[in-house]
Amino acid sequence: MAAGVDFVVGDPWGWYHPVQAMGAVITAYSQRVLAWEKRWQLPPAVMKLAGVGLGCLLVLGSGGLSWLGLQGLGLISPWLRYPVELVLLASCFAGRSLRRAAEDVLAVLHDLPVARDRLAMYVGRDTQQLSRVDIQRAVLETVSENAIDGVLAPLFYALVGACFGAAAPLTLAYKAASTLDSMVGYRTAPYRDLGWFSAQFEDVLTWLPCRLSVLMVAVLSVRFVDSKTEQLGGSPCQVLRLCWRDARSDPSPNAGWSECAYAAALGVQLGGANTYRGQLKVKPLLGDDSRPITPKVIDEALWITRWSFLIGLGLGMWSVVTFATIW
Repeated sequence: MAAGVDFVVGDPWGWYHPVQAMGAVITAYSQRVLAWEKRWQLPPAVMKLAGVGLGCLLVLGSGGLSWLGLQGLGLISPWLRYPVELVLLASCFAGRSLRRAAEDVLAVLHDLPVARDRLAMYVGRDTQQLSRVDIQRAVLETVSENAIDGVLAPLFYALVGACFGAAAPLTLAYKAASTLDSMVGYRTAPYRDLGWFSAQFEDVLTWLPCRLSVLMVAVLSVRFVDSKTEQLGGSPCQVLRLCWRDARSDPSPNAGWSECAYAAALGVQLGGANTYRGQLKVKPLLGDDSRPITPKVIDEALWITRWSFLIGLGLGMWSVVTFATIW
């Protein structure tokens, strides 16, 4: 039901989202600790310890408080608990939001200044000098990376949590870890030490869902194989081969794999030079440049995400029912 709500409704603009509460806690905590660091010249070890405290506070707090709240509502009436749990769980799936973000940018590609401004709402790189080709690459990279931590990894933890009657709490705990990584999990100042634990912890939590998702993308890649030239997309073996060749060189243990899987499946190349806050960063090239990135390719990437989610949902529900029956 939560998957259906996300597909039909998504996250309506203007509605309060649990991630906003998480973001407020992270901002308040990090600003206070960074002020202390500046005032008292705190050593890196102390800042890392503060980062561990932030991670534990947010992840355990998000999962624990939601579990206690749902348990309390369940004691009053299951008809109070189920709608709340449904909304909380649906808020953790970003499938519709991801599609809407991509379509929002693609709809104005004919007007580059507007497209750059819209893209800046969704990505961290500098967008003001991007060409049409660069914008399309940025959209595809965003779609392929966020398909894991925004759609498929939350589904994984929702299914694991469902085995123990805690689908929403466990998924919210993962969402907290993902939010921490996106806000403070940087390798540069001022978050290098404070965000160290958050970045490492999110990498660990996403590792298994990412690899399972790469396998799913590889299987679905058969839809994009040209029967005559086999140049437009890769077979499952080709996708896995390219991931093994290229993804390991990416500094992120998960983003590189997810982006490379999509690139290999679609026959395009991702990575390269990007500018963040005026600083040039060059990421490894992922996949082979068999065809250009177009709106059609981005739509195909969204198709992969949708069917990966649906297949994972079906297999996962079967596994949960089997687990419950055995238990």
